[in-house]
Amino acid sequence: MGVPIMLDKVVLRSWMLNESSPSVPQRPASFAVVDVRDDDYIGGHIHSSHHYPSSNLACTLPSLYSALQSVDALVFHCALSQQRGPKAASMYMRYREMIDPPRDSSAEFKKQQVYVLRGGFTEWQQEFGRDSRLTEAYEESIWKYY
Repeated sequence: MGVPIMLDKVVLRSWMLNESSPSVPQRPASFAVVDVRDDDYIGGHIHSSHHYPSSNLACTLPSLYSALQSVDALVFHCALSQQRGPKAASMYMRYREMIDPPRDSSAEFKKQQVYVLRGGFTEWQQEFGRDSRLTEAYEESIWKYY
């Protein structure tokens, strides 16, 4: 099993807006954002993200895997992406390998990339909170002192 790759918020922004740049890694054909915040899932979230609280992720891993196994890349995050986000990404990767172990190295075997959003939603909202193309249900007053 590999380890999740840290992904910068500027890269995710470019992917979401379908922008290309020589300094930005190529956008996957499909990707999804997984928000694992718990009670702190307030004040906004990344546009079109999937909410799977970390407090019951062990129970919801089967549905998460079922819903998102076909996307090319997953980006996990929590508030800061220091504990819950990376742990959730690793749990998902272990579950995926248990359910669907790597078969071989042939070109037909597609490997899903798993990322963790560097800085989590806290850093995301500082830069992109007011951009409705990128952030939904943003409540600036909640984030005023972060």
